Amino acid sequence: MQEKRFRPALTLCAALLLAPALSQAVDTATAPSALSAASAAHDDFKEADLWARIRSGYAIPDVDNALVRKHIDWYAARPDYIARTTARASRYLYHVVQELEKRGMPTELALLPVIESAFNPNALSSANAGGMWQFVPGTGKDFGLQQNLFKDERRGVLTSTDAALAYLQKLYNMFGDWQLALAAYNWGEGNVQKAVQKNQAAGKPIDFESLSEHMPAETRNYVPKLQAVKNIVANPERYHVSLSAIENQPYFTAVDKSSDIDVTIAAQLAELSVDEFKALNPQFNRPVITGETKILLPKENAEKFQINLASWGRALSTWTTHKITNAKETITALASKFGTTPEVIRQANNIPARANVRAGSTILVPKTAAQLSADSAQDIVENAVMSLDIGGAKRAAGKEQKLSGAQKFRATVDDIKAQVARTAVKSLTAEAKPVGKRKRAN
Repeated sequence: MQEKRFRPALTLCAALLLAPALSQAVDTATAPSALSAASAAHDDFKEADLWARIRSGYAIPDVDNALVRKHIDWYAARPDYIARTTARASRYLYHVVQELEKRGMPTELALLPVIESAFNPNALSSANAGGMWQFVPGTGKDFGLQQNLFKDERRGVLTSTDAALAYLQKLYNMFGDWQLALAAYNWGEGNVQKAVQKNQAAGKPIDFESLSEHMPAETRNYVPKLQAVKNIVANPERYHVSLSAIENQPYFTAVDKSSDIDVTIAAQLAELSVDEFKALNPQFNRPVITGETKILLPKENAEKFQINLASWGRALSTWTTHKITNAKETITALASKFGTTPEVIRQANNIPARANVRAGSTILVPKTAAQLSADSAQDIVENAVMSLDIGGAKRAAGKEQKLSGAQKFRATVDDIKAQVARTAVKSLTAEAKPVGKRKRAN
């Protein structure tokens, strides 16, 4: 697999949480671009169906070969899969199309998450590629995607889309060809450059199909898969595929928050289920959203959030950070100290039942009465690490898990949480395996 790459007194909480209370809809702002005239035209006649808007912006040359036909047949034979993917895409697709048009990029690139993750922002590959655009940790950091115990922006709808389009544009600028840019997104720019050099030295063409003999099977199938989805979206009737309509208008708007708020409280104030809240805000790893950031909500729910927040009058967050300084500070002892159960602490921190937390780790614990109006310190949040001793046979054999630096982070977010993530997306990975690592230039 290849590498791609919320401290005021309670009476002031509501006033400080929104700054401003409600931002403008993220997806309605436009910026100058090569397609600004086209975007304006879209606003003028406002197609009712977003699929039609995508079709009108196709700009990548077509591929027509046996692999394309094979993948068309695969998708066309799985209407349930198409329906699930479309249902997930309906939350995010308008934003992706809007961002592509702002940058003057081909709109069929909005279909790429179908290939990458089936539009599941919680998709996690065996190579630790995460989010609907499937960034591995390193490439995510290269494109400014924060990853710590509390947040993984590879899964954030706004952040990951911005990074993916920036990466794709960079690759297009490098190769001058969208098909090669897509191959590099999957395989790595260094590998594509080497393949180009090989063909140049041999006097052979350097288009995608000519270079495909040098590519691994995943990359060889990557552009044909996108072409298959592109063809189906262009003419679903031809392939006996039913595409549910997606309205050509923003699904969500962004709310700015400055105080800590629990995920469950934010969902309650917005009158959303926790699952729906998390579907729009999948980047938050913990039950509390810390510091200044944006949360995404459907427009009518954002309005409800604002109204309910103004009359809330209680603590917005029930969690705070705690640094373990003594190896004898067990989960059971912490639970007793903070008036909760070991299970609650383990669940809040994604700590497996057989693992113990080592000294130096930062975890979430319930707030005491004296802490209810205080937010978590951002320097602690941003630099928090967790180191675990895995129990059972390994510990008995003296082989404690010793992690440091980035490895401590991965032990919690990538290795441990992966078990939960993979269970949640088991059917997804069986049908559309998330793309693996994206290599840097090599």
